[in-house]
Amino acid sequence: MAFLALAVAACGSSSSSHSLALLGSAIQQDCTLVSDVLSDGPDPDADPVGYAQAQILPLRQLSIGDATLQSAVTSLAAAYEMFSKSTGGTHAAAAQTVTKAENKVNKICPQAAP
Repeated sequence: MAFLALAVAACGSSSSSHSLALLGSAIQQDCTLVSDVLSDGPDPDADPVGYAQAQILPLRQLSIGDATLQSAVTSLAAAYEMFSKSTGGTHAAAAQTVTKAENKVNKICPQAAP
């Protein structure tokens, strides 16, 4: 019990810069935002089109500080949109575009995209 009280007191006296350090670097925080968005929605394996549709708007609404990651996320949102609108012969090409865009995001934020 005394340890818990000490831990709470220590947290209360932390400076804001110390708290930010605990959250990680700016890119780590951006990666967490991307991962959080991509973890929501239907199961990508069970409903790939529904999953893609569910990601487009939330990805576009993210405010990401890192320009390279922002570009990768924007490309991923566009790829998901293209995939969700694709039919027949264009579906396979759209799926490849999604894979490339997911790989681009995962290069910056490992395992963020499915």
